[in-house]
Amino acid sequence: MTRITPRTAVMDYGDKRTLPLAITAREIAEDICREINSDAGEHSFLGVFVCAGDAPTEEELKNAQEKLDEFYRALVVAADREWERSHSFLFIHDLQRRAAARLGLEKEWHYQARETEECPGCGDRVKPGVAVCKSCHAILNREKALELGLIQPPPPEATAQRQRGAEKGKD
Repeated sequence: MTRITPRTAVMDYGDKRTLPLAITAREIAEDICREINSDAGEHSFLGVFVCAGDAPTEEELKNAQEKLDEFYRALVVAADREWERSHSFLFIHDLQRRAAARLGLEKEWHYQARETEECPGCGDRVKPGVAVCKSCHAILNREKALELGLIQPPPPEATAQRQRGAEKGKD
């Protein structure tokens, strides 16, 4: 909550005459709210409002929350339309994602940051558990790469040599 106090502005006529203008605290506060709430586009409401008294009443808070939820629902509808058209995360903005999260909606377009690992071969970021690096083609998970047919199994004699070497190391 931010307390706003009245101010006096001066209008300069340009001929050495001035006119003092009183600006009420409510006018200043409403102007600030209009500026903040309009940052998200036409008919936007980001939850900033002017209360009637020194502190907002339960009814004012309830009305502001309803108005914010209504705005969030409109953002989600717009994001759904865009997703249907493009299926691109690039066209869904953060405020739409925040709206879906606030309303508790799980949407396909609600991008979630994914963990990545560094490829030991080239240093590029890769998803955990990938078989082969898409950049340098380093084999990151031999068993998975074999399962997917991305690499050929070693010849039987190479496997036998590896096993003999492993047994020798145990002695």
